[in-house]
Amino acid sequence: MVCGTSSDSGKSFVVTGLCRLLARRGLKVAPFKAQNMALNSYVTPSGHEIGRAQAIQAMAAGVEPEVSMNPILLKPTDERSSQVVLNGEPIGHLGAVEYHERKPELLGTVLAALADLRGRFDVVVAEGAGSPTEINLLDHDIVNLRVAAEAGLPALVVGDIDRGGVFAALYGTVALLPDRYRQLVRGFVVNKFRGDPELLGDGLAELERRCGVPTLGVLPFVRDVALDAEDSLALDGSRPRPCGAAVADTLDVVAIRFPRIANFTDLDALAIEPGVVVRFVDDAGALGDPDLVVLPGTKSTVADLAWLRSRGIDRALAGCRRAGTTVLGLCGGYQMLGRRILDEVESGSGEVEGLGLLDVETVFDTRKVTRQRRGTALGAPVSGYEIHHGRTERVPASCGWIRLEDPAGDEDEGACSPGDGSVLGTSLHGLFDEDAFRVAFLAEVAGRRAKCFVSAGASFAAARAMQLDRVADLLETHLDLAALDEVLAAGRRR
Repeated sequence: MVCGTSSDSGKSFVVTGLCRLLARRGLKVAPFKAQNMALNSYVTPSGHEIGRAQAIQAMAAGVEPEVSMNPILLKPTDERSSQVVLNGEPIGHLGAVEYHERKPELLGTVLAALADLRGRFDVVVAEGAGSPTEINLLDHDIVNLRVAAEAGLPALVVGDIDRGGVFAALYGTVALLPDRYRQLVRGFVVNKFRGDPELLGDGLAELERRCGVPTLGVLPFVRDVALDAEDSLALDGSRPRPCGAAVADTLDVVAIRFPRIANFTDLDALAIEPGVVVRFVDDAGALGDPDLVVLPGTKSTVADLAWLRSRGIDRALAGCRRAGTTVLGLCGGYQMLGRRILDEVESGSGEVEGLGLLDVETVFDTRKVTRQRRGTALGAPVSGYEIHHGRTERVPASCGWIRLEDPAGDEDEGACSPGDGSVLGTSLHGLFDEDAFRVAFLAEVAGRRAKCFVSAGASFAAARAMQLDRVADLLETHLDLAALDEVLAAGRRR
């Protein structure tokens, strides 16, 4: 198990790297996170919803993402409640206290999923959440060292030195643990170090002397690695960068940073194209004169639509459209672009007027749609996945722009505005991962602005693989691999 001194200390980074590193050694590896709180999610081939981070970790390991890798997913809807997704299926919205009371019964679900993976894989790399030393939560822990203790897993603790205070954070993490959990911690990893490790002096040796835990390595701070993130905090950190030399005209892409933004990783593939600049903005004044405006997914469509209007972004969109800007809505953003939304499920607001830019209407249903889809659009193959309660339907005489394959008969999906089709919407996430479609789409965006977009031939799949290998390379270079093997062996012996 990989724990951290805090959120964003680098747990997901290390787990992803370990999955890749161990898979390169020929081992069959699976990631695991008992409980993930994230609005960035993924739909497995079986139609189950899991955290996006675990899906990418599975890809790093070269295995298919599956629901056992993340049995509990919490999708926050406000400051005190979340939609609870159990074994890939939503079971309702629970407040923090109510969910906390249900944790004891959920522990069995967590341990069963972990045992299932351990029975089928050579190595399971489990990820903790937040800090394992939240002393107010230890008695009901179902994601950190309680799980490690029940399953007999040794643990590593990752500390973020870039924020300062890493020695105190690592020492304090161990010192506050009860004995039954403290003995599980077999090593520290210092993450995000800038400069020469010699500057650490004998600090690491002194840390080991004081708490009996060795440091397995010091990972350098890197700017050129950006993995699929769990939540919007990552928008302030490293994001994907262009692959290759810039060509032709620059395209300015603006994404609206909703308060409850979800699956913003949909835009990562755009950012690898040379000449494409992706910006996230949260007020009308920052829109500028973009070539493309994207309304991304959101967990709270009605609430974020009201927020968009309060910021004057709806009026700014009208001005952008007159200048030839393309507007694209993805999932929740697509729902906002329609005539109206009828929501008695997510927000309970009833009928709400949409932005009126597309001839569609959305009705929210208690049943959640989670499925992978394939088809064609703009003469190119597309693939993606749906995650939504809202059913968006076109009104008569409006047209779709994506043709999806279906055993019951192919169907049109999404909607576009009549005439030049400069406003588009779709329920599909992950469209831009397909290289040919991404190039065709950006060429149309550029054409509406009398610009020229020429792709450098970047492959998003290859760019992602390169990122995953880069993380594994960092771990291979900077960790004590012999000590790591001893930790893995301790987990097998139990």
